[in-house]
Amino acid sequence: MGALSLDQPISQLAFAAVDFESAGAAPGETDQPIQVGIVRVESLYAEAEVFTSYLACARPVRWSASRVHGITTEQLRGAPSLLSLWGSIRRLLSGCVVVGHNPSTEQRFLRAFPAHGFGPWLDTLALARKCLPDRRDFALGAVCEALELRPAVEALVPGKSWHDALFDAAGSLELLRAVVSGLQLQSRPLRCLDFAVKC
Repeated sequence: MGALSLDQPISQLAFAAVDFESAGAAPGETDQPIQVGIVRVESLYAEAEVFTSYLACARPVRWSASRVHGITTEQLRGAPSLLSLWGSIRRLLSGCVVVGHNPSTEQRFLRAFPAHGFGPWLDTLALARKCLPDRRDFALGAVCEALELRPAVEALVPGKSWHDALFDAAGSLELLRAVVSGLQLQSRPLRCLDFAVKC
């Protein structure tokens, strides 16, 4: 976890939301990332730095995946490899709380960088389930739309929509901002969200 402590006030922590879109995989295949989006803030309500890139992929994007995120094999021509972006990704995800909506896929794809040390991780899916227990649909877009966060997400990353990696990363960040603001948790330690935090 590096210098970060669960006892630090939320207002004093940097956060970076990350999302990957993938090529899709048939049974027995390993999925591959084809787009990354990162939104970093040095404190939760500070101005954001954004980063996004398509990623080179060793096989065609499956139709079922493309139907969700709209990314085609043709769009990936000339895209950089994930490993070649190590410098940018390390800078943006180091020394902060890393945020994702059910981030198991993000954690798996980031294993391409052994012993990277990113974290702690904050799962906005766990956050939404705890704070909005009466909802039936906890998909990121559905939760953000229910909380009327889309305008804030669009202001942060204009010209994009759900299932774009950068837009989804921004959605996770805005969802976290809304919960912290709504419950007035700014001065509380990160530990108060321990049900959603994994070190």
